Amino acid sequence: MATHLPIPAIVTEPEPETPTVKAPQKLFNLRLLRSAARIAVLRLDPRAVVKNPVMFVVEVGAALTTGLLLHDYIQGLGSYGFSAQITLWLWFTVLFANFAEALAEARGKAQADALRKTKSNTLAKRLTGAAVELVAASTLRAGDFVTCEAGDLIPGDGEVVEGIATVDESVITGESAPVIRESGGDRSAVTGGTKVLSDEIRVRITANPGETFLDRMIALVEGAHRQKTPNEIALNILIAGLTLIFLLATATLQPFAAFSITLMGAGAPPAVNVLVALLVCLIPTTIGGLLPAIGIAGMDRVMQHNVLAMSGKAVEACGDINTLLLDKTGTITLGNREAVEFLPAPGVTAAALADAAQLASLADETPEGRSVVVLAKTKYQLRGREVASHEARFVPFSAYTRMSGVDLDGDRIRKGSTEAILALVRQQGGSVPPGFIEMSEGIARSGGTPLAVAENATLLGLIHLKDVVKGGMKERMGQLRAMGIRSVMITGDNPLTAAAIAEEAGVDDFLAQATPEDKLAYIRKEQQGGRLVAMTGDGTNDAPALAQADVGLAMNSGTMAAKEAGNMVDLDSNPTKLIEVVAIGKQLLITRGALTTFSIANDLAKYFAIIPALFASTYPALEGLNLMHLRTPQSAVLSAVIFNALIIMALVPLALRGVRYRPWSAAALLRRNLLVYGLGGILAPFPGIWAIDQLLRVLHLA
Repeated sequence: MATHLPIPAIVTEPEPETPTVKAPQKLFNLRLLRSAARIAVLRLDPRAVVKNPVMFVVEVGAALTTGLLLHDYIQGLGSYGFSAQITLWLWFTVLFANFAEALAEARGKAQADALRKTKSNTLAKRLTGAAVELVAASTLRAGDFVTCEAGDLIPGDGEVVEGIATVDESVITGESAPVIRESGGDRSAVTGGTKVLSDEIRVRITANPGETFLDRMIALVEGAHRQKTPNEIALNILIAGLTLIFLLATATLQPFAAFSITLMGAGAPPAVNVLVALLVCLIPTTIGGLLPAIGIAGMDRVMQHNVLAMSGKAVEACGDINTLLLDKTGTITLGNREAVEFLPAPGVTAAALADAAQLASLADETPEGRSVVVLAKTKYQLRGREVASHEARFVPFSAYTRMSGVDLDGDRIRKGSTEAILALVRQQGGSVPPGFIEMSEGIARSGGTPLAVAENATLLGLIHLKDVVKGGMKERMGQLRAMGIRSVMITGDNPLTAAAIAEEAGVDDFLAQATPEDKLAYIRKEQQGGRLVAMTGDGTNDAPALAQADVGLAMNSGTMAAKEAGNMVDLDSNPTKLIEVVAIGKQLLITRGALTTFSIANDLAKYFAIIPALFASTYPALEGLNLMHLRTPQSAVLSAVIFNALIIMALVPLALRGVRYRPWSAAALLRRNLLVYGLGGILAPFPGIWAIDQLLRVLHLA
């Protein structure tokens, strides 16, 4: 065939293999620090501190020592420098804990402020019959229709009902590359506040004011509205219980000390401010001060990955996931099958097959059809074709006939599923070449999809379509396995194809020919076995499974039903993001566990500092516990209190950034945390308290 037909340009939207991560704000941005410092002072209000039982006890102690200090000052009762320093550092302890939480919240509020700017003064072109009226975006209601041209801000959440346009969604996703939004399919959803860059679209508004995606996003990124997760509540109860135990123990020291002095005939009972200092050093103030910041920072890290979590519980649940359900298309594979080779029938050249396949695909607008055109063009240099002087009738692809083609100069060229093309050839009196069916089945067994090509009653050969597994997918599945997470691929393919792709991708199991009911049943079966399940989805048919899953990650480009059903929304619409979110959830749990371990472990060093200071004069043998050789009882107590306050500030960056996460097993992570944060928590305070003691001596403060 010497005729040439122009090949249409193929435009595809790029899809990154790994999620784009927005650069996090700097931890010590001067504006954020000033805001956090102001909020920390305001939250010294007991009504705010009472929400944190550990810090409330510290504040009550600080208020008590403040009252005693004022009493001594008014009465002129001797030196009060030591009492003033104890009091000051107790207030600093509460202030530093407030600062850690306020800094974490300030980062979220800074994001909310930036988003809020996109809502101000937006106008909409509302369609009323054939007329267009300019109205404030805040007056739009669900069901209204608006038109948006190049340069317009989309006034509210909606669905594109007519037209196609490129849209800048960077205000929502942080991704600078524009995306295509068009009517129909899974790319019709648009978000209020995003900007149309080209063309014109007509949008049906789907949310009322105050209920838009942007409104929810603003509310959720503000740390002040964050609800405590079950794990965090349990930990709060634990540290509150420890605080109560140490409070009772400290309260009984005064009568025991008086009895010991009477019995031994030496020593002096500890002062109230020293007992308060002892209590503050014994209770888990470090984790008590950092616990809210850890939770808020976990939400913030999810936002930095362009994922909107509906609650802190959803983020935390990611860390406990046992089973991960992943859609094959777009998650494990690149999204569309691609033509990778032409397999000619006996007596047919590969070039002739490619020529016919390309002609039959010119009217096929599916991604697979366009990939056939590209393969013939790149491998056999088959380019534009002129048909002006020829009678050509294109037959577009149809789901009913399962084929496409062209009638050219009396020849009927068709390309489609093997079954459909074989039936067409036999209907015209043609025969099937030997080995043809076996060759088709071989493609299916390898995980590919065979398409047959015929000219009139003659079979020319097969096109091998293949799902291209994303690069590094097998390694990522291995990392999930190392974390103790079982990966399951969900696909509508037949079991043979599904098994081949599952093996190539390295997933642990697969669910083939899956219907919405099958997905829901699978999730329920896993949950009945005591396992937590996460899955991704973007269609209305995914909504039941997303709602049932413990973690349901919906795509922002998907339907509103999917986004409402899930408890997370990926603003980048990248299904592999669920793997990243699972890692963030695990990092949140590990950070909380590591700092809890460190907090409890570093109390041990404080015992060696304060206990000898309190009772060595009564029981001289206790001086042997003064391992740091602290100079005086006053400097020992003051050094321990100062260290107790400063360690909170020292750990703020770690609480906000999170402990570095590695895809290890739970046993390996436990060993590492015990070694680094358990042993580190025991050893670190010794040099710290000793150094503070030496500094106090040099400055003549104790």
